[in-house]
Amino acid sequence: MRVTVTVNDQDYIRDVEPRLLLVHLLRDELGLTGTHWGCDTSNCGACTVWLDRVPVKSCTVLAVMASGSSVRTVEGLERRGGELDQLQVSFALCHGLQCGFCTPGMLMTARWLLDRLPDPSDVEIREAISGQTCRCTGYENIVRSIRHAAESERAAG
Repeated sequence: MRVTVTVNDQDYIRDVEPRLLLVHLLRDELGLTGTHWGCDTSNCGACTVWLDRVPVKSCTVLAVMASGSSVRTVEGLERRGGELDQLQVSFALCHGLQCGFCTPGMLMTARWLLDRLPDPSDVEIREAISGQTCRCTGYENIVRSIRHAAESERAAG
């Protein structure tokens, strides 16, 4: 089937198998390997991307379902001129990652949260990332990183 999709503001047209998952389109067809494929059952959240500005687990979305839509991956967080998103900076500064496997999904979910709720409480942060599994950090530094990004963005105006 023919799929037409905009990924990180770039248009792509591909002929794909009807059963191809969005995560595989991104990784295997488009070479965007920042989106991690972890469980194939929507449990871990490592494959979270935005589909028409809404976070989805790309291991549960068929590529044909994304046809005609806009997808944003972790590669799309980078700002114009190569500047990192404040969340990426905060994850590094506050040790919000260890092995890094869950990080792309965490970043995409956290950016979605901060775009809608610029001053979230720790409870709101934990609720937002509740669909993401991290096996390394215990979540405390992830929450701290998201809070740091929110505070930094508010201070920057």
